[in-house]
Amino acid sequence: MLTGLGRTGYTRMPASVLRRVRRRVEAARAAAATRGDAGMTAIEFVFLTPILFFMIFATVQFGLYFFADHVAQAAAQAGARKARATAHDQPGAWRGEARDVVDSYIRQLGPQLVVSPDVTMLQPEQDTVGVEITARIPTVFPGLDLTVHAQSVGPVERFVQEGEN
Repeated sequence: MLTGLGRTGYTRMPASVLRRVRRRVEAARAAAATRGDAGMTAIEFVFLTPILFFMIFATVQFGLYFFADHVAQAAAQAGARKARATAHDQPGAWRGEARDVVDSYIRQLGPQLVVSPDVTMLQPEQDTVGVEITARIPTVFPGLDLTVHAQSVGPVERFVQEGEN
């Protein structure tokens, strides 16, 4: 192998030196090939773990919210059904009975999920009654305040015997 300029133009490198140089070059290439990705897994883990945890907690929060919303809606519908059925026969008592039904539904379906419900009995018109529920729900993320709102309104049921109007 020609290595440098001499009196004749080029000088030859001894074979033993050439073999040592080749071995060192091959060893350096092998070392570079194996250490090129060293530590990348740890770095990726450090960056991706918080994102993964956020996605898991967001999924749990999404489920909690929609289950609480369904519990509140079911309770409002059950309370409104009771109010519609009893408002004609018992003009003042339907509020207490509807409230009892709402409380019972919330106790059965999600007592720790629907927190401090605010239940309001509605009577927007003379022949219409309903129930409105607003409640907080537990959150996975600190400082996040979520509420659910459900409302169910319907006409008062009035049973008449045949021949009556």
